[in-house]
Amino acid sequence: MEEQLRAGIAIYNAGATHAAHDAWEEVWLDLPAGSDDERLLHGLIQFTAAVYHAQHRNWSGTVGLAESGCEYLKALPSTYRGVDLSVVTDYLHGLQTDPERIERAGPSPLVYKGRRLSAADLELDGITIAAAVLAEEFEGYDGAVVDAAVDYAREEVDRSQTEFIGLLTTFVDESTHRGIVYDRLAAQVERRQRKERDVAGLFDPADEG
Repeated sequence: MEEQLRAGIAIYNAGATHAAHDAWEEVWLDLPAGSDDERLLHGLIQFTAAVYHAQHRNWSGTVGLAESGCEYLKALPSTYRGVDLSVVTDYLHGLQTDPERIERAGPSPLVYKGRRLSAADLELDGITIAAAVLAEEFEGYDGAVVDAAVDYAREEVDRSQTEFIGLLTTFVDESTHRGIVYDRLAAQVERRQRKERDVAGLFDPADEG
């Protein structure tokens, strides 16, 4: 659960409000209803949904989601699993009374262990979860390219290399330039695959006439 939790926080903090829940949902659905972990993820999903609806000026939806988000989180301590829930509930209470506040000030970031978590703070598993979620969320990104980059990133761990790990991290964190980063990532994947094909061709048996 830890890597999914952290990945979703990094996605949200990178500005992909709607996509964040995709990192949490599969884990959340498998948790016992009413457990502290289930309440945490359910409340965070409601929080990101409330922010998303406020960003799209659905004021009644925002208020309803803010109320339910607070309900799920109220039984938890102010910090749970490293997440500063006081920041979350304070912002949700504000949205309940004034959902249009989001147009005067941006949404509150999620704080994990005292800092605004980004993909640069994640382990490789968290980075790959976040990158895959964003590739699926937005048009124009080929999931197969990201999956290949993930495979190459895992190979880098044993070789003390960071090229693909760095590109995947930047792909998550750089919301403004994500398309440019993806193009670089796709070019590197193609370059690696071309080399692999060239090497494989050296050992193909010669055609017999």
